[in-house]
Amino acid sequence: MSKPLPTSVRTHLTALRALLVMTVILGVLYPLLVTGVSQVAFSQKANGSVVKSADGKEIGSSLLGQNYNLPKKNPNDPNEQAQPDPQWFQPRPSAAGTGYDPHGSSASNLGPNSDDLLKAVNDRRAAAAAFDGVDAASVPPDALTASGSGLDPHISPAYAKEQVARVAKARGLSTDTVSALVAKYTEARSLGFLGDPGVNVVLLNKALSETK
Repeated sequence: MSKPLPTSVRTHLTALRALLVMTVILGVLYPLLVTGVSQVAFSQKANGSVVKSADGKEIGSSLLGQNYNLPKKNPNDPNEQAQPDPQWFQPRPSAAGTGYDPHGSSASNLGPNSDDLLKAVNDRRAAAAAFDGVDAASVPPDALTASGSGLDPHISPAYAKEQVARVAKARGLSTDTVSALVAKYTEARSLGFLGDPGVNVVLLNKALSETK
């Protein structure tokens, strides 16, 4: 009759078997199950909510804002300031890197008593009013301040409507056509009562690029 293993050895072997079983269940089978369900039921969202152009080219994600600027005259000049392209709806300001950099998601961390924030808001107000051809007093708040993540692709319906005339003129479209696109891509409050209505600039500009 073989001598029974010491209690400490049996305890460690039991723990090892439990570890292996739980590793297979929680580290292999469960992730495969969740991945499979998400790919079947929520494929678009599970793969990053990728937005593609009419020819199938990936142009971004509906979850991440991006810049819509004119090409730089001198791409090698780090001091040259990017200029917004009047043909596109512009997003709100971004403090993520050089703007909408997913590797540098952040807020400005400037408080309401910051002189730098006040100057930035006043500068943005003047720039937005001049760019869109409106009175400075009517520029919406989201055109003046960055989001907490710096990556929010949404703007308020008010800011989108402010840009309609400028975009329509730059593209040679009627304001009714552009306004209809804004209305189409205006999203209601989450669950009907959370947050505020918003317009996804990435989806709106994609639709705009496909409008003749």
